[in-house]
Amino acid sequence: MSEPVRFLNSFAHSLSVMTLYPEGHPSRESAIDAAFQDLSDLTTSSQPPSFTFLGEDVIYGRQTLRELKEWSWGRRLTAAGVQRLEFERRVSRDEFEGFLQEILARLTLSLIDTSEQRFSRPLGVRFGAVGMREQTDEAAPEPLAIATLDVTLDEEAGMLAWLHDEVRSRGSIPLIEAETVVRSLAVAMHSEANIVLPLLRLKEFDQYTTTHSLNVAVLAMGVAEVLGCSPGEVRRIGVAGLLHDIGKIRIPLEVLTKPGTLTMEERQLMNRHPVDGARTIIKTDAGLDVAAVVAYEHHIMLNGGGYPTLHYDRACTLASRLVHVCDVYDALCTRRPYRDAWSSDAAKAYLEERAGIEFDRDLVAAFLKMLRLSATTVSEARAPVS
Repeated sequence: MSEPVRFLNSFAHSLSVMTLYPEGHPSRESAIDAAFQDLSDLTTSSQPPSFTFLGEDVIYGRQTLRELKEWSWGRRLTAAGVQRLEFERRVSRDEFEGFLQEILARLTLSLIDTSEQRFSRPLGVRFGAVGMREQTDEAAPEPLAIATLDVTLDEEAGMLAWLHDEVRSRGSIPLIEAETVVRSLAVAMHSEANIVLPLLRLKEFDQYTTTHSLNVAVLAMGVAEVLGCSPGEVRRIGVAGLLHDIGKIRIPLEVLTKPGTLTMEERQLMNRHPVDGARTIIKTDAGLDVAAVVAYEHHIMLNGGGYPTLHYDRACTLASRLVHVCDVYDALCTRRPYRDAWSSDAAKAYLEERAGIEFDRDLVAAFLKMLRLSATTVSEARAPVS
């Protein structure tokens, strides 16, 4: 691996880790240190390092880095208005961390003018939306086109898989990690002015619980924003979406991935996961009341059907009804061992058909509006099952 490629990979990794951990966390500091070391190795040459992100190409100086063809972070940086990085001099560790914070702010905040170049801080680095010149210096610069955003959720998927392992072994949820995954998903959703839905596709059937939980969290936060919920409410609904199926953690994999009809005992085991999930969440933190209620209610229909069976007629909470819509949509759009995936249009038609019976009619309308307003992308890290 060449030094420029090594630096860009560690640079992207450090940004991902910074969205998951607060300042001072060992994982965050280690990722920044590694990227800074790779930059230091790169700046030993006489030519100051410069990178340009042009469509699917990543260019170092005037050399195209073939190893990074279709590098998703190049398109993500371009979409945030960072088409060029120029390291004017050797920077200090503190300056480098400040530079990373500036880039992270550009990726996180949706209202930044992407045509503005960032020269406000003397960080020894120039970056922003710049033009590419022809071979002659006299040629006028041509603006770079904004590429379609493509978000890779490897860090979030890995952390959620670890979180599920912790629940299996310890019986309680690492709450800080759950909240940091939700915060990172929110960052990925707002890398452009519009809501972007970075949804994962299932690669292996045994990844279903992780993949589905991340997707439901993203969809639920998107609907909550369309409804005008406060940032705190959006985060709480995101955590509830992330943990709604946590009760499935202890169900044997052969039951979860069974291609045929479940036996009565297996069906009873599956139908118990809302109760088990709610108990696990309450055991972890009594303050997670929204997540616990959603875990318990997310399979209950508007007309009282579904499971667990209610002892008396009552309305489920707004968060539960919202997550129920997102849960069914993503489940239908995901290939399972016993059926193929539905198309998005077919899943949306099902929601509309069942609105007022299974689903809250207003929440179905909000969900469909959210899909219309958003630019939905699929992570390349999770290709569909062939």
